[in-house]
Amino acid sequence: MADMSLAHLEAFLEMMSVERGAAINTLTSYRNDLEDCLAFLRGMQSNLTSATSDELRACLADVANRGFAASSQARRLSALRQFYRFLYSEGIRDVDPTGVLDSPRKERPLPKSLSQEDVTRLIDQARDEAAEAGLTDAKKLQRLRLMTLLEMLYATGMRVSELVSLPLSVAAQEDDRFLIIRGKGNKERLVPLSSASRQALADYVDALKRQVDAETGVPSTFLFPSRVPGKHIPRQVFARDLKHLAMRCGLGAQNLSPHVLRHAFASHLLHNGADLRVVQELLGHADISTTQIYTHILEERLHRLVSEHHPLAIAAKNST
Repeated sequence: MADMSLAHLEAFLEMMSVERGAAINTLTSYRNDLEDCLAFLRGMQSNLTSATSDELRACLADVANRGFAASSQARRLSALRQFYRFLYSEGIRDVDPTGVLDSPRKERPLPKSLSQEDVTRLIDQARDEAAEAGLTDAKKLQRLRLMTLLEMLYATGMRVSELVSLPLSVAAQEDDRFLIIRGKGNKERLVPLSSASRQALADYVDALKRQVDAETGVPSTFLFPSRVPGKHIPRQVFARDLKHLAMRCGLGAQNLSPHVLRHAFASHLLHNGADLRVVQELLGHADISTTQIYTHILEERLHRLVSEHHPLAIAAKNST
């Protein structure tokens, strides 16, 4: 079989972009992983198009031998599986050689999170700073923006990239109790807004409109516009402002990020009785297995419920 690997790789990436709506970062990862595998296979006098299961197994073993983490090995296998499913669906391969490959075992670290008290401290600090007297209009808007970003992230658990890129039109929705978010793979999902986040959003949008009217009179299409025309603020700006806020209210800022607040949103929901499937939907996880990193929280809660409410546990307590 002639080596059409590069042509098939380009066709695969085009399909992932056009049909699946894969993000640029995802496409770059697929390209890097598959090109690296192609280089290894060529050293074995093989190629991506015709590789056997044993050759791909050797390719994955090489990744492990080079010291890559189990998560990186799993990502490599995922890229290969997607690629060979594409070749199979296009009639280029009769069988999928990845079907017999085992996933590397990996420990999934528990996500960093914050206590409910710490999140309250952050929000209270942001609210107090936004309410200070004597602020310039620009400073007032900046502080209202941070408060709104914080309130909305903790209220919805959306990804920071989804948050900073929200269109201005979300502020004009007929039903302000919910947001429609366009997430990974261009998929839409509905998330609820708390009363506090709705109020923060309203106050911020009022200040934003006043600034726009005082300057150009032409609003940005983004809810959180950048100083660069036609752009939204980078997620790094929010991350930086969040760390500074944490330091001002006495919280450790080193490991604090918008992603940690997303984990706090999920953890606190589960601690307070939410169903794992509901949390999956709110987070925008395509697969329940991604949400199952929070299973330990459910286990703790279920253990506590049984210990406190099961008749045998109650009887044992009463007998002591």
